[in-house]
Amino acid sequence: MKIFVDVHVLQSVPPSCLNRDDTNSPKTAIYGGVRRARVSSQCWKRAMRLMFKEYFDPSELSIRTKYVFSLVAGEILKISPELSKEDALKKAEYVLDAVGIKPSAKKSKKKEPETGEEDKSDVLFFMSAQQAKNLAVLALGGVDKRAVQNALREGNGVELALFGRMVADDVTLNCDASAQVAHAISTHRVENEYDFFTAVDDMASQLQDHAGGGHLGTVEYNSATLYRYATVAVHELFVQLASDADALEKAIREFARAFICSVPTGKQNTFAAHTVPDAVLVSVRTDRPLNLVGAFEKPISGEGLAERSAKALEAYAINTYKDFCTEPDISYVVGGYLSELGDRLPLNEMLAQLSQKVVAKVAL
Repeated sequence: MKIFVDVHVLQSVPPSCLNRDDTNSPKTAIYGGVRRARVSSQCWKRAMRLMFKEYFDPSELSIRTKYVFSLVAGEILKISPELSKEDALKKAEYVLDAVGIKPSAKKSKKKEPETGEEDKSDVLFFMSAQQAKNLAVLALGGVDKRAVQNALREGNGVELALFGRMVADDVTLNCDASAQVAHAISTHRVENEYDFFTAVDDMASQLQDHAGGGHLGTVEYNSATLYRYATVAVHELFVQLASDADALEKAIREFARAFICSVPTGKQNTFAAHTVPDAVLVSVRTDRPLNLVGAFEKPISGEGLAERSAKALEAYAINTYKDFCTEPDISYVVGGYLSELGDRLPLNEMLAQLSQKVVAKVAL
């Protein structure tokens, strides 16, 4: 049976620049014919992964790095501390070479004292802590390509199971993502603004007749009520987690918590945009995932954008259930809005009930 957990969040964000483009401007998108504020899915997934560190043991997590050889070498040295670091790195390079992961051909003239350029791969590689240990055991024994492939397919960390891994050179190492995260967009039209600022030279008044600005600059920002959406294919996540019901329950609970509660770190020292959601809807569906962004194809306008957005989302969801999809099997809301769409619960209680009921459904 297919089981999907959909998470919908409305969140008002004050003047901020959580996610910037290549010109250092807040990201935007055109939707419904007007410009919206946007925070990319990659940005929010990064914020979620940082939050995972607070709730998962490092052994349950994954690492994305070019220093994959140093990562495996570190596990080799834990097993055989008598080896030198150089020997451990050679063994790590040998075992990863079996699946085509090689050190970068580019050499730096100035090598870092601990991790020289030769310790880096050409591309970032996503590996769980358990998979690094699996490779370390193989590196100290017999190295076989199929064994290395198996070692990199077993023991997926929670992020690897949720967000997947793509390896162009060896498709057998691919791991399908069981979660999808949409780009967050504002429910209304947005125009970026500029903050002109000066930085004062603290010593200018002591060394000169007058004090003055030591630096002048501008920061681009916007304010928005964002609609955010993510979904997890629970039946796929269960397989990625080796059919471990306890691991599945924790993964569902902490994925929902991290998506609801995390905030990207971009320009936070300048804007401190640490808000909580205005409204949360979490649904368990057995037909298909359902993104409700269509509620905002016509941009919300007027005062009180969060409340107006919540009313539009509620009305759109009810109509969509009637016309296109069935109502969710289970539905919860957090916050004072969206009361027609589910049972209202405090966040922690909702997360506990959600994860328990989803696991019970998987077991049927």
